[in-house]
Amino acid sequence: MEHWLSATPAGLAQLAAGIALALLLFISVAAILILRTRRIEALAAAQRQGALENHIGELARANAELTGRIRSMGELLGARQADLARLVSERLDAVGARVGRGLEDQSRAASESLAKLNERLAVIDAAQARLTGLTEEVIGLKDILANKQARGAFGQGRMEAIIRDALPMTAYVFQHTLSNRCRPDCVIRLPGDERLMIIDAKFPLEAFLALKDAEGEEAQKQASQRVRADLGKHIRDMEERYFIPGETQDIALLFVPSESLYADLVESFEDVIQKAHRARVLIVSPSLLVMAVQVMQAIVRDARMREQAHMIQIEVRRLVEDVVRLRDRVGKLTTHFTQAQEDVTAINVSADKIAKRGDRIDTMDFAEIAKPKTDLSGFAKAAE
Repeated sequence: MEHWLSATPAGLAQLAAGIALALLLFISVAAILILRTRRIEALAAAQRQGALENHIGELARANAELTGRIRSMGELLGARQADLARLVSERLDAVGARVGRGLEDQSRAASESLAKLNERLAVIDAAQARLTGLTEEVIGLKDILANKQARGAFGQGRMEAIIRDALPMTAYVFQHTLSNRCRPDCVIRLPGDERLMIIDAKFPLEAFLALKDAEGEEAQKQASQRVRADLGKHIRDMEERYFIPGETQDIALLFVPSESLYADLVESFEDVIQKAHRARVLIVSPSLLVMAVQVMQAIVRDARMREQAHMIQIEVRRLVEDVVRLRDRVGKLTTHFTQAQEDVTAINVSADKIAKRGDRIDTMDFAEIAKPKTDLSGFAKAAE
């Protein structure tokens, strides 16, 4: 300390100059070090910037490539979708047309069936109305049978109804006048025979009604004798009036308008039945008259069929043609339904393929495509 204090001013100036020079040198060295450090940092930053630009360029190229692939894939899918939509539209139009025609045919058949059903319901309603009125007719039947004239008209009407229902109008005549001036209730003309079949509906019912009302053995015996007498007289009258050689048949029919009355006659008066047979008179009930008329109807029908055999052949030929045409139309309808089913199956297959392709596109991992080829781990560390 004393050495510094005893120094001269010139020495102090030199000392201060040396210190200043030393400080200036230290500052220069420090500035050079700082500049070098900044240059190194700038160079490192420039290197990092270049690497970053390179990575960004690679990412841009990868992104552009991915965008191009996605665009081409979208265009391809759009074209496939348009083709598929057009194909599905055409198939659906064809199926719709076939189904429409089928529905029209079914609707037409259903309409015809409903029309026939309405007709049958109308017939059922009419039959029900007739059944309703039948009760009143049955109630009034007793009054009709009590009157001899009304009873005769009833038997005549029932016989005429059976004849009209079974035979054509040209095969019978009511109240025909014979050559002996007698007028039977009905005559029937059989084909191939000019002789007439006689049907008489004037069955004597008074004796049967008296027998039914008789009480006691003696009254029933007298009523039975009256029945035999009345029937015998009527059979003799028919034998005398209605058997004309060359004009009438050898057999005549006596109509009984009641099944129960005919059953009582067959059960209790067998001798009268045998007497009528010997006189060539057949006693028939409504059911037996129907059977006899059906036999006559078959004879008339056979004669008419022989006369019109050629017409029958033509109709049979037309019927066969209609059957063949129906078979062809059924085959075409079956083909239409089979083709429609195949089209629907093809549409379902195409729809399944579209769904599977959509699922495959939906599950596709685009991360593997977008991943850059350059490792960015060094850039991440440099950024940190």
